[in-house]
Amino acid sequence: MRLPPEDRELSPRTGYTREHWVAAADGLLEAAWRWASPRGARLDLPGPASANGVRSDGLEGFARTFLAAGFRVAGEGGKDPHGWLGQYAEGLDAGTRTPGRDDAESWPVILDHDVAGQPMVEAASVALGLRLTRPWLWDGLDSRVRDRVEDWLRGALRHVPSPNNWYLFPYTVAGFLESVGRGDAETARARDRALELLEGWYRGDGWYADGDGRAFDHYNGWALHLYPVLDAYLAGTPTPLGERLLEHLESFALWFGGDGAPVHFGRSLIYRFAAASAVGLGAVTGDTPLRPGVSRRVLSGALRYFLDRGATGEDGLLSLGWHGPHAPTAQFYSGPGSPYWASKAFVCLLAPAGHPLWTEVEEPAPSEGPGAVLAQPVPGFLLQSTPDGIVRLHNHGSDHLRPHEAESADGDDPHYGRFAYSTGTGPTARDNPSDNHFAVVVGGVRSVRRRIHPLGAGAGDSWGWAASWHRPVFGRGPATVPGLRVESVTVARGRDDVRVHRVAGAPPGAGAEQTGWATRLGESVLRPLLGWTGLDEVRAPQGTAYVPWVVLPRLTGDVHGTTVFAALAVLGTEPRDPVASATADGVEICWPDGFVVRIRFGRLEVSAG
Repeated sequence: MRLPPEDRELSPRTGYTREHWVAAADGLLEAAWRWASPRGARLDLPGPASANGVRSDGLEGFARTFLAAGFRVAGEGGKDPHGWLGQYAEGLDAGTRTPGRDDAESWPVILDHDVAGQPMVEAASVALGLRLTRPWLWDGLDSRVRDRVEDWLRGALRHVPSPNNWYLFPYTVAGFLESVGRGDAETARARDRALELLEGWYRGDGWYADGDGRAFDHYNGWALHLYPVLDAYLAGTPTPLGERLLEHLESFALWFGGDGAPVHFGRSLIYRFAAASAVGLGAVTGDTPLRPGVSRRVLSGALRYFLDRGATGEDGLLSLGWHGPHAPTAQFYSGPGSPYWASKAFVCLLAPAGHPLWTEVEEPAPSEGPGAVLAQPVPGFLLQSTPDGIVRLHNHGSDHLRPHEAESADGDDPHYGRFAYSTGTGPTARDNPSDNHFAVVVGGVRSVRRRIHPLGAGAGDSWGWAASWHRPVFGRGPATVPGLRVESVTVARGRDDVRVHRVAGAPPGAGAEQTGWATRLGESVLRPLLGWTGLDEVRAPQGTAYVPWVVLPRLTGDVHGTTVFAALAVLGTEPRDPVASATADGVEICWPDGFVVRIRFGRLEVSAG
């Protein structure tokens, strides 16, 4: 990728300017278009097919790169020096001539989400790309091509989306059709239904759940905020949804480390710098509390983080992974074109060159300060940053389990079920020992955490806490043990996080295990404070998205009746050495400087003094 020289006066933190973003968009597009079908309807990028099949994957490559081209050309007022729009126009013509035909160009038809439904996702990207570039692309298409494109897009309005952010795909398709005078009762229904569901999924403080249940992750920014707020912006109509984006960004900027990395948490992480798209959207629409120099620092930090670490290989293509290729980071629905949802980050290019986002001097990101602890009670998160720039996320509320779904160990997801995540570590793979995990051990079988029930979160001056309970689930034998329950509290202060677990209802002979951060040997600390009797290490040979091989510190102990365990976990090597002691109804944690945190179980209370 050919990038311009760094500008350390305007951007002292990253060196990146708007010109770097334009060059990155062009570089990604140039590399992807080398794999276009003869008439450009599909970009059949090299790599293993997704569960949706190669034809759907080829459409995905076309549609998602079209987003990057749309933001790039619209942000330049229609200037298209590389002729991207002409190539997409020919591809639109070829792809919609005979939808569903098994040939090199025809797009698959749009069906229900459970019947090869991926084209519905891509329809939204096609519609958004067309809306962004209407004066220079859509308005110049032959009327017969416009009719065919509309016919294909309307499949998104007539089929059933997945019960989550997917409802915003027909919403986006309908928004485009209405913007070009092709709206009707069908488009109105799609938009009304999406907004109705969005209201039900809104939980406060800028957080939407991704469907019914408690799935909170990066989809909050790159989908649930992005589509409706961008729709209103392109329509030139104010929306109260912008206030929610502003609320989200009040704390979301701390989800990025000092090196630019987003917190490695949740699904679809192969979208990489798309995680920063809400920051760019807020800067464009004005729905942000962040100063322009902070917004650009977060945006450019995320882009540079991945470009510097091999997200694009020698062929210039975004790989299925995090830094480089990493199979456990991808989902079953991920194909070679999937990573190009990263194109959403280029929404920042809708801010023209003279916008303060690009003219103000870069400022430090929130994670570049002396350290902070931030509670997010709505999703059940506790964020902890330290002077080394690493941000930790302690998860006591997001589980990616729908309300009707049974808890099963088969569905254990490392990107939700662990107690802690960070910008510098990734979870271990499912078939390796689990990092940052608390397990009850019954008959030699370790439990997993599926449905998470938040109990609260709060923060004081330089410290914070978050708590939850869960029902341990087992992969062999009975799925659960009647009456078995684990209540968990994380207390964060400085680099320290103290993990307290209260086990009740365990059968005779049960044990417990606690693991720490997944790092190279000697880069993390896990110390017993209360209840633990053994300490050893276990290896995860498959490594993480960050390193190819890791070792996990592990604590072990026995469960006798209702048992309380406490441990100190540190990502790094400089703990403050707190001590913990049992009280009549909980635990007291005391640091050498006299700071004390008291935890009372039952009707949970956490206080400091």
